[in-house]
Amino acid sequence: MSVLVVTGTSTDVGKTVATAALAVNAVAAGLRVVVCKPVQTGVADSEPGDLQEIRRLAGDCVRLVELARYPEPLAPDTAARRSGRRPLDLDEVVGAVRRADGEYDLTLIEGAGGLLVRLGAGGFTLVDVAAALGAPALIVAAAGLGTLNHTALTVAALRSAEVACPGVIIGSWPAAPGVAERCNLDDLPEVTGVPVLGRIPAGSGALDAEDFAARAPEWLQVPLRTKRHAGGVSVVL
Repeated sequence: MSVLVVTGTSTDVGKTVATAALAVNAVAAGLRVVVCKPVQTGVADSEPGDLQEIRRLAGDCVRLVELARYPEPLAPDTAARRSGRRPLDLDEVVGAVRRADGEYDLTLIEGAGGLLVRLGAGGFTLVDVAAALGAPALIVAAAGLGTLNHTALTVAALRSAEVACPGVIIGSWPAAPGVAERCNLDDLPEVTGVPVLGRIPAGSGALDAEDFAARAPEWLQVPLRTKRHAGGVSVVL
């Protein structure tokens, strides 16, 4: 009965693979996990999306919840408008997450694009979802040039909304990091004020489920601690 938001500094930084790794580690710790992707864009109704990739990597023991899908690879509110389909609203997302959270030990919410991408009606963003749920948000960031600025801006946006940020995960760490990547790894905690909680090797999303599950614990240092109480189990960051 805990919620953790997984956001990114931009699109294509590795949120889906990071979410799958978090799910794998939580399942290995004996937790019941549900992954919610409020909105998926750029995928047709009949095609597999990010949640199906998480299922492929994390296995059938993870429940999946998707609330809306739009075919064009655009920001969700723009994609909804252009498709003629109904946009999501904030209360709908918060209600779905709370229902899932009542049944599972850990609910992971994977965002779309960067933190301040508008998700639906009224221009609400993932910050609004996290704030409404009182949930912390992990940031998935790129490794190379630009990531210090992008990550610092994302942390600042979370803080301005009083959303806790436990740390940053580098979503695609190169096999042969250059000077920029190595310096960024050292500088991110000082620039952002939050720790780097893991590095996921580039190409990890291509692994099969067995290899992914075996390696995921090495990549992340996210302190998912369980706390048992009369109502069940909570996950404490």
